[in-house]
Amino acid sequence: MSDVKPVVSPEGIPVSNPYGSSRAQWYALSLLTVVYAFNFIDRQLLAILQEDIKADLALSDSQLGLLTGFAFAIFYVSAGIPIARWADRGNRRDILALSLVIWSGMTAVCGLVQNYAQLLLARVGVGIGEAGGSPPSHSIISDIFPPNRRATAIGVYSTGLSIGILFGFLAGGWLNEFFGWRTAFVVVGLPGVALAVVLRLTLAEPIRGIHDAAGQGPESSSFGEALGVLFSRPTFRHMALAGGLNAFCAYATANWMASYLIRSFGMSTGEIGTWLALIIGLGGAVGVLGGGMLADRLSARDKRWYTWIPALAGAIMIPFMLLVYTATTGRAVLLLSIIPGVLFQVYLATTVATTHAVVSPRMRATASAVLYLILNIVGLGLGSWVIGSLSDALADSKGSESLRYALLYTLPPVMTWSALHYWLAGRKLREDIARAPD
Repeated sequence: MSDVKPVVSPEGIPVSNPYGSSRAQWYALSLLTVVYAFNFIDRQLLAILQEDIKADLALSDSQLGLLTGFAFAIFYVSAGIPIARWADRGNRRDILALSLVIWSGMTAVCGLVQNYAQLLLARVGVGIGEAGGSPPSHSIISDIFPPNRRATAIGVYSTGLSIGILFGFLAGGWLNEFFGWRTAFVVVGLPGVALAVVLRLTLAEPIRGIHDAAGQGPESSSFGEALGVLFSRPTFRHMALAGGLNAFCAYATANWMASYLIRSFGMSTGEIGTWLALIIGLGGAVGVLGGGMLADRLSARDKRWYTWIPALAGAIMIPFMLLVYTATTGRAVLLLSIIPGVLFQVYLATTVATTHAVVSPRMRATASAVLYLILNIVGLGLGSWVIGSLSDALADSKGSESLRYALLYTLPPVMTWSALHYWLAGRKLREDIARAPD
């Protein structure tokens, strides 16, 4: 039996729902999750390769931080808004397939560069392509699954982030050891082009608003209207800032942990890649999926669990983060990183699902793009760059340990700030969901 309602066109003609069966729903979700994994394989690859790239191209930590952070993020978020507006009006599947071709192709190009300027431009290309990944996917998922299953569905989708990190660290670490960093970029980038063809040929475009009170909803909403709805909600304002701060810590850890272990403890990229694939990759998948499922279950009692869960996760991480950056052995660092590795991504599914809950169906891709703009400017853009710049600033006083202290001085306070805003977001959550527009 299908759990979706019958749909009619504006002329009253019945419309066939391509996702009327669980099999179709879960195929689509699985495919979108694989696409999201490729998004993060391509993005994360640079983190495990950056020490060799730094030596080969004679770069500073600030330049590395710019590559993995702000230069990537500014184009990612700049392209994200117009692509999301396109997705709220056009065919989301086609937009996603085109974006996948762009970011995968530009990842392969990274292996061909000869200097820093060329690598920077290639990473900008990756960022522009990846901007078309999550907003269309989030919107598709919200039209496949009903509201009481969305956090779980987005949690499953968001495991792609952790799967991508897992394979990015694992493949990047070992490909680099055996073949070098240039080969790693080409080998990892090209399969995404083939995946785009599969996506285009096998994924059906869902019916907009099928699970919502307004059915297929109004034809469109303006960007200003969507922005007005989002920022008039205290829940979204607190939650977006909290998510950005959580992302700051998560991206800084993912982008700099390998360098920290190499510099402070002399570990190899293959060994580090294997460990971090399990801790950040597998652990993050458990966290994001578990967070979404737990929020959907507890929300039946109180909707505020959608923000309370990431607040609790952040509070638990803080003492472990302090221990990670004061540990005296590489093995201790890795073991202590397991708990943060699981909890870093707990926030993501609940934050996206709650953002969709406070807007109309025709605003969801735009709402995701606005949310990701904040997450990526604060998290991806500032996280890597701030740590790299502070490490350079501490180099004279801390020497080879400057990166350790940059991480120690920055990440625990930022995570405390994040947890506080998630708790504050819960105060108006029920009211903001109740007054979401049709």
